[in-house]
Amino acid sequence: MDTQLKSWASGSQLQHRTSRAVENAGPSDFEIDRSELARVGKKQVLRRNFDLASMIGFSSVLVSLWENILLSFQLGLVNGGPAGLIYGYIFAWAGMTCVYITLGELASMIPTSGGQYHWVSIFAPEKSKTFLSYVCGWLTVLGWAGAIASTSFFSGSMIQALIVHNNPSYTPTGWQETLIMWAVLVLVLFFNTALSRTLPAIEVCILMIHIFGFFAIFITILYLAPKASAESVFTTFKNQGGWPTQGLSFFVGLSGNAAAFVGADGSVHMSEEVRRATVNVPRSMIFSTLFNGLLAWAMLIAFLFCAGTITEAESESPYPYIPILARITGSDVGATILASLIVVLEFCACIAATATASRMMWAFARDHGLPNWRQLSQVDVRTSIPLKCLLVGVLFAALFGLINIGSTTAFNDIISLVLVSLYGTYILACGLLLYRRLNGDIGDDTSSDKKHLFTWGPWRIKGLLGILINTVAVLYLVLMAFFSFWPSEAKVTAANMNYSSLLFGAAVIWSMIYYVFWAHKTYKGPVVEVGPFA
Repeated sequence: MDTQLKSWASGSQLQHRTSRAVENAGPSDFEIDRSELARVGKKQVLRRNFDLASMIGFSSVLVSLWENILLSFQLGLVNGGPAGLIYGYIFAWAGMTCVYITLGELASMIPTSGGQYHWVSIFAPEKSKTFLSYVCGWLTVLGWAGAIASTSFFSGSMIQALIVHNNPSYTPTGWQETLIMWAVLVLVLFFNTALSRTLPAIEVCILMIHIFGFFAIFITILYLAPKASAESVFTTFKNQGGWPTQGLSFFVGLSGNAAAFVGADGSVHMSEEVRRATVNVPRSMIFSTLFNGLLAWAMLIAFLFCAGTITEAESESPYPYIPILARITGSDVGATILASLIVVLEFCACIAATATASRMMWAFARDHGLPNWRQLSQVDVRTSIPLKCLLVGVLFAALFGLINIGSTTAFNDIISLVLVSLYGTYILACGLLLYRRLNGDIGDDTSSDKKHLFTWGPWRIKGLLGILINTVAVLYLVLMAFFSFWPSEAKVTAANMNYSSLLFGAAVIWSMIYYVFWAHKTYKGPVVEVGPFA
């Protein structure tokens, strides 16, 4: 039994006492959270400012589900049609709910900012756990760094699209789009540094805007727009990608719906700043997925009934929802106001993505997983945030923006790495939890007669239902990861080729090379900072 596992075992008895106390926690919340963190070998460094309400706001806005459905519905319409979008949404909603329940069980057991790579290090087989953990850590860092770039880019490009909509004589350029993206990043950095202590309250306010924006757009389109027939919405399937069967076309188009759900695990990487993290982190992920799933489901149905001819809108703007809103309201000003709500919320998602990425980067640096880890693992004394990781994350996103000046297609291919990288980390973490669960390695205590290596946290789904949910999560993730590499059309050209497989392979190979030649000297898995084996 190595040091890491010894630290886990020595803290398992403490977990039962603290897990029971969590349910009735009062003034001793901080001590309970510190004990839970110490049980997995980590020292409390960050300030615990977030509660359940602020984390629900954080998760909800980070995913921005109903907003992303409006941004990404085109792929599902081409491959699947209106009916494919609706039934594919239900499929993705159910699948990702199982994924977040599984991740919630892991977060309840091991409530650290490292998340997936820390879990993989604990649950993977002895011979491969350090290597698998390292690759998982790199993929998670790259995925969330890409999330900063993608959310800031979408914010900037939507601003540019609104300018074009209101001033058709304006000719957008890549360098202007990148400058707007950089302006967004500067504002995001301000929120994450100067306003870091008020970020939980800000997230609650953003949640209110998120809900208000939904009803503003939902009620407007339902009241003003002419309605399509139920038959045209619920029974019309399309296969415009030229795939051999409608079923294959459906699964290719499903990636748009599936991508909209990715990101709620950002709560996991904020765990060390959340009060009662072992229960509030899982609850925030599940509640935000269910609640936002309902909002997005309603928005998707309403939009398909009211959008009219979408092909014409696609030719007018890279964001077809803008001209569609203009047609529905009969006013460019009205459409701009409604679309601006989505721009604001995408900007807010960038704030949350930047916070998440910085905590993930800090956690991996703390465990010696990144180059220059001594500097990156430092926490600013005045603000109690990983300031250097914030700066590095924003800098990398800004550098990614330079690629957009040369080629928007190349930039989009790079930010597609967000989806496939996070899928890869989800598969590793969820698959290993299922393996340990089926093997009987996880129990409610560590008494010698049961011989459990690991102990459940206070939040989990018990019995066969829990096993079923974990199994569905793994199968869903494998399916979605597989189809996320597919192009949108069967006839592949250089323009429509999906390069995410190439980029994902390059990221994995780079992490392997770096580990073999350099990182294996410093990275031995999560560092035990406190406890009897520190």
